[in-house]
Amino acid sequence: MYDHDPQLTLNQPLTKIVATLGPATDAPGVLDDMLLAGLDVIRINCSHGNAEQLRERTAAARRAADRLRMDVAVLVDLQGPKIRIERFRDGQIVLVDGAEFSIDPAHPPTEGDHTVVGCSYADLPRDLEPGDTLMVGDGAVILEVLTVEGTRVRCRVVAGGELDIGLVLVGEGGRRQPALTDKDKADIQLAAELDADYVALSFARNVDDLAETRELIRQAGSQAALLVKIERAEAIGQLESILAAADAVMVARGDLGVEIGDAELPGVQKRIIALARDLNKPCITATQMMESMIDRPTPTRAEVLDVANAVMDGTDAVMLSAETAVGDYPVETIETIARICKGAERQIVPERASALHGSHFERADEAIAMAAIFAARHAGADATITLTESGNTALLLSRSITGIPIYALSSHARTRRRIALYRGVRPVAFDSDRRPYDQVVDDALNALKEEGLLQSGQRVMLTKGDHRTAGATNTLKFLVVP
Repeated sequence: MYDHDPQLTLNQPLTKIVATLGPATDAPGVLDDMLLAGLDVIRINCSHGNAEQLRERTAAARRAADRLRMDVAVLVDLQGPKIRIERFRDGQIVLVDGAEFSIDPAHPPTEGDHTVVGCSYADLPRDLEPGDTLMVGDGAVILEVLTVEGTRVRCRVVAGGELDIGLVLVGEGGRRQPALTDKDKADIQLAAELDADYVALSFARNVDDLAETRELIRQAGSQAALLVKIERAEAIGQLESILAAADAVMVARGDLGVEIGDAELPGVQKRIIALARDLNKPCITATQMMESMIDRPTPTRAEVLDVANAVMDGTDAVMLSAETAVGDYPVETIETIARICKGAERQIVPERASALHGSHFERADEAIAMAAIFAARHAGADATITLTESGNTALLLSRSITGIPIYALSSHARTRRRIALYRGVRPVAFDSDRRPYDQVVDDALNALKEEGLLQSGQRVMLTKGDHRTAGATNTLKFLVVP
């Protein structure tokens, strides 16, 4: 539909944008417009839609990216142990504070009323005890378990409201549930079929959950990176080990806020983002970032500040959920959040390169990446370029917030797609294998000039490896674009 002009995307923010696909993105042309507005990563939410719908939406997004000659990553987000409430006889109901309400897996699935409703999880009574808490819709409705009588869980309504379809067990009840359900295991197979770039594990409790998920991903034949969503209170006490075991992390503020409380959430968000940067893990900040734009064309000032604060804290990406999946303004929401990100990025004071002096590096590519950051800052470079096989050097370069654009040149589509999540890094298709060794650097500069990304006379830092294998970066060059 479009003949992509590279200049259209030159002014996109350094912070990456993740958007969830859904009915609102199905109309012809919408995905193209979203990509041109700044979309970098598409989220396939396994909590909504059947497998065929998810296949169709993924294929449509990849076709749009191919038309525009853009690299977009696919993130398959596993549902986790979220329980679906069954249907009500007379439509949705509203629970009032103090009322009694029961959830019963044995109740007829279409016969819910204001006293009881069925649910999809047969083992719910086994996982609950009196005093446990159930949350519906990111905490919009709160239920306290009074008794468990056979299959029926009798509750008191602590905070009333309209019942949503998603039910989450909080505290000890949640800890008794496995992180991976049978549905998740089937969806990992689907992720492999879709050639997903990232698979997100929901409600992770510990590193064992990550190890099990990674093993299932590999058994399915997928090379997807493992992203862990932090939304359990018990995960907060194990943050460093959990992040070290993952490839990327998401601050999943909806269920996390329910678990730890609103007052604790801002500090924990900042802590997760900072730790992710320290451990060289890309970080997504998610949930209700532009919630009001589901049904209105402009955000609230509070949402503007929320997005900007996450950007200034160093998050790699911000994520949109219902805003793009079912909202009335999916393209406008991406345009708006991109504009907010760019504004926040202008306020960031670049990190002092002298902070790197105390670092020690075991690998050559780590030392080269840090040297490139230091030199780029002090030499006033206009850009940093990396010729990369695996994308690891690009990730290392992205960990320092300098405001200097990073161009990652790779012939591997999978590498370029994964890089699409890294803050400040723009993937560029470039095949160095087919070029004479002594011509690669000149050809790389010319390719970036042709894309409109560099101009003659600009000063750049370039990293590359003498051997074209992953992790072999060992060379740093300071160059003037001819």
